[in-house]
Amino acid sequence: MKLSIRLIAGLAALCATLLTAPAAMAATAFPTHAVTLIVPFPAGGPSDALARAVAQKMGENLGQPIVIENLGGANGVIGLTKAIKANADGYTIAFGGIGTHVANVALYKKLAYDPVADFAPIGPAGAAPMLLLARADLPAGNLREFVAWVAKNKDKASYGSAGVGSISHYGCVLLLSSIGQNVTHIPYKGVAPAANDLMGGQTDFMCDQTTTALPQIAGGRIKAIAVLSKTRLAQLPRTGTATEAGYPLDVRSWNAFFAPRGTPQSVLARLTIALQYAVADTALRQQMEGLGVELPKPADTTPAAVSGLIARGIREDVPALKAKGDYLD
Repeated sequence: MKLSIRLIAGLAALCATLLTAPAAMAATAFPTHAVTLIVPFPAGGPSDALARAVAQKMGENLGQPIVIENLGGANGVIGLTKAIKANADGYTIAFGGIGTHVANVALYKKLAYDPVADFAPIGPAGAAPMLLLARADLPAGNLREFVAWVAKNKDKASYGSAGVGSISHYGCVLLLSSIGQNVTHIPYKGVAPAANDLMGGQTDFMCDQTTTALPQIAGGRIKAIAVLSKTRLAQLPRTGTATEAGYPLDVRSWNAFFAPRGTPQSVLARLTIALQYAVADTALRQQMEGLGVELPKPADTTPAAVSGLIARGIREDVPALKAKGDYLD
């Protein structure tokens, strides 16, 4: 009887091993084919450029290519809604950021996804400080002078953005909330037309990330009033920060990689390792630094870091966005 019981127990253990072996082997072998990265923004923009550059390096480490699928629209909602419905096996991942995972919480009354519950963070991809930009002839050279100018001209002043919910809208809403002013918002269909009207004097100011603003500043077509973060930029050493002017803002356009909720931990860990490999690449870091993008250190490239960014944004920024922003639905 004892032998039979042992035999049965042994057979049961063997069956369990055989049943779980394929799943374990699949996770260990990941990836065996190309990974799709859904970028919920149009091709050619700053977030798309960052996603492509980092994904290429991640593919080198994974031993499989990462194929970009641009699926823009609705401030990233269309692309991310597709991403969370994909198989949670690591072969479909997504690129998001402060707009998709923080601003949309305030701007949509019924957001089609939960920025926390529906995603498994892989790690941060990079951040670009925001700048307060003005038309070249605006009579203000720093943030204190700008605040005084807005107070005198708030009824006729206007600012442009890449659209309601965009990072350029987000940055200016937080700035205006900080200085206690309301100014007419003119949303455009992208950064380029907003910048063109700023250069042409049709609007007075806008908030934009360094990746797209630095070339325009260098050409003298617009001017930088302030860095909307705590430290000055090497590319703009004479431009003061909001903190220096007495407004402790730290507005950065951050991006991160995500997988659908339920993706195996072993797969998530493999993707995080590939991301850490990418951000450690010297050539990539130099390329991004030239554009004003700050890549995280490999040790800081963790899922927990992304969760912290989302939690902080929802806790600190969403109330201001709800108070001064425009609902999208």
